[in-house]
Amino acid sequence: MHIDKFYIAGQWVEPQSGESFPLINPASEQLVAHIPMASEADVNTAVAAAKTAFPSYSQTTVSQRIHWFKRLLSIYRANTDAITDAMITEMGCPRSFTQEVQTPCGDGHIEVMIEVLESFQFQHPSPRGGSTIVHEPVGVCALITPWNWPINQVVAKVLPSLASGCTCILKPSEESALSAILFAQMVDEAGFPAGAFNLINGNGEIAGNAMSAHPDIDLVSFTGSTRAGKLVQANGVDTVKRVVLELGGKSANMLFADADIDAAVAFSTEACFSNAGQTCDAPTRLLIERPVFEQVKAKLIAATQATMVNDPELEGDHIGPVVNRRQFELIQQKIQAGIDEGASLLAGGVGRPQGLETGFYIQPTLFEVEHKMRVNQEEIFGPVLCIMPFETEEEAITLANDSVYGLGAYVQTLDIDKARRVAKQLRAGNVSINGAGYDYDVPFGGTKQSGNGRENGVYGLHDFLDIKAIAL
Repeated sequence: MHIDKFYIAGQWVEPQSGESFPLINPASEQLVAHIPMASEADVNTAVAAAKTAFPSYSQTTVSQRIHWFKRLLSIYRANTDAITDAMITEMGCPRSFTQEVQTPCGDGHIEVMIEVLESFQFQHPSPRGGSTIVHEPVGVCALITPWNWPINQVVAKVLPSLASGCTCILKPSEESALSAILFAQMVDEAGFPAGAFNLINGNGEIAGNAMSAHPDIDLVSFTGSTRAGKLVQANGVDTVKRVVLELGGKSANMLFADADIDAAVAFSTEACFSNAGQTCDAPTRLLIERPVFEQVKAKLIAATQATMVNDPELEGDHIGPVVNRRQFELIQQKIQAGIDEGASLLAGGVGRPQGLETGFYIQPTLFEVEHKMRVNQEEIFGPVLCIMPFETEEEAITLANDSVYGLGAYVQTLDIDKARRVAKQLRAGNVSINGAGYDYDVPFGGTKQSGNGRENGVYGLHDFLDIKAIAL
């Protein structure tokens, strides 16, 4: 692996900066590698490469892009074990979960993007037939991705950029640099033209700011915290560049009395605690209809206590550590803050799980809360679930929507008419009924302070395209 280099203009090159980031294995707390950190000069070099490549790459044919994507899919499938090992090492994602959920994201998204390219009409007549509508690539794109779903977020941005005819610079989180470097090697092997895709590593303060404010960047696609997303948006104001944001969440999960209680409890805990709670649309606010509240609470306590925490290298149905010491300490502080503000601690709490003295492991934690408590309003990004009762369907909808976020929402009921009725009233980009999952071609994104764009399939492609009308 080219851990000590950047991929720019089709070559692995030495960084111009001498700064590096110590990547720590979150399970062992041992040093994995020193990741070079880009300076503003490195950003400028990568942007220049993408800008130089854009005139020719934007004119490549759809059939050429399909050819490169098919090669990429074959290469990715041949290297899934390496991708899995990288994500286990860099972010502590458990082996079984990585193999079954994280790693297949790359395969699934590439496959869908090939289908999109095979059917998308980049040029078509206007509705009345008097003009031609052309979908053209936006230009040079900065892609800034987080560490919690490393490959998923990389492909969700790189694939539509390259499929649309844009050129791009990827800056993954320095916490998940290994999987991104592996993916860059695959893009290179697939034969995409030099400069169409570029990779640098760096932090938000230097590389991220330089990219989001760069005058030669036409679009920034950012996934991360709402706080950081606001800074990215502000940086793009002077150049009026397109800014696509996928940000935080505090997703509500409504459990009605007529739900399959055991299935709903199992889903509610697994979906909240999986990936160590490091999922932006995790159902972290569980609203329970009053008649079954005490019954569900007892089952939730048992399910939380039964959630296993263990070494991510091991196979099995358990969660691993959170990504780093900073996140570990922040989550500990938020759990303690919940206790201090009067939330009722039902399971878990501060401190590591018993028997795990090394590694950034968090106890799966369950609180009974009041709606306005900070622990119930602020994103924690750890395995922490908050529960409270509701009386009526209308109250449940009001409570669910009373949040600055609007990313995901969840409804548990066997009354499908009610489920659909409730889903239509929720201010969220994605609503899952009874634990249903989404395919790779379904749009993902939020409302309010959860962001403004959509990723995946043809919906993700649109963010990277401008529309031109030609009248003759």
